[in-house]
Amino acid sequence: MKDYYGRTINYLRISVTDLCNLRCQYCMPAQGVYKKSHNDILNLEEIELIAKEFVSLGINKIKITGGEPLVRKGILTLINNIAKFDGLKDFSMTTNGILLKKFAKSLKNTGLNRVNISLDTLDEKKYFSITRGGNLKHVLDGIEEAKKVGLFPIKINTVLIKGFNDNEIENFVRLTRHENIDVRFIELMSIGEVAKWSKEKFFSTTRILEKIKDLKRIPKEDPSSPADYYQLPDGVGRIGLISPITCKFCKNCNRVRLTADGRLKYCLHSDKEINLKKLLPNRQLIRKVILDSIAQKPLSHSLEERKYIVRNMVQIGG
Repeated sequence: MKDYYGRTINYLRISVTDLCNLRCQYCMPAQGVYKKSHNDILNLEEIELIAKEFVSLGINKIKITGGEPLVRKGILTLINNIAKFDGLKDFSMTTNGILLKKFAKSLKNTGLNRVNISLDTLDEKKYFSITRGGNLKHVLDGIEEAKKVGLFPIKINTVLIKGFNDNEIENFVRLTRHENIDVRFIELMSIGEVAKWSKEKFFSTTRILEKIKDLKRIPKEDPSSPADYYQLPDGVGRIGLISPITCKFCKNCNRVRLTADGRLKYCLHSDKEINLKKLLPNRQLIRKVILDSIAQKPLSHSLEERKYIVRNMVQIGG
């Protein structure tokens, strides 16, 4: 599939739930988000049907997201079914890692290729604070289990927050020295709850290169990847810098999103959504709407103009 600007759209991120077992400060309010009724959320069969239509139209890369996808009942069945789609080349999941130790082996056995793990601090007390109650050990145990069963490459996603974790950058970088792990630093984006935060919490990825001067840039294998990768001189893993604010990568964007309530979003930073759920079970109409919508995917986001979206990240899919 191609959009109006000639970009090939081959990557779908599917949010299977807007529920989470953490309450991260930049992701949702302390009281959580309004829980949608069961009928408002796509069931597993509907997710599978829509995903299959996307793959038939040219999507060859799928990432399962949430909320926290591992709290969704029946998630292993869904993964097993999607993994069997002809034409799917890359199948991954983004998780907070709390339940990963329990699920890692089953995820691998049902066809998942790899995992991205959200982790913003390596300090136990700070982790408890930013997640409003999370246990860091559960995440670290989950990472070890993922390595053990072969969910490679493991990617750790770290949101940079000035005054919170900017003093831990060196510690995260060191994780890549002897391990086949990618640590990806992500600039804080003003989405939902974060729009209320002071801009003083923003920390540019460019400052990582100032802090760690021996990082060497690696040629980009995939132009559509949002990350620019670097490596320590003796490193096994990689350091990724994702800079949606200071260095827009929209011109090579290849992705769209399906929210848990069945909305197609062709840009994370836009409130524009197309309701696919209401079109079920008319597969022909769904295909037409998908193709028409992809064609209208905007050229770029407008975060630098302070055009912030309303929905929290947990409601969209990380």
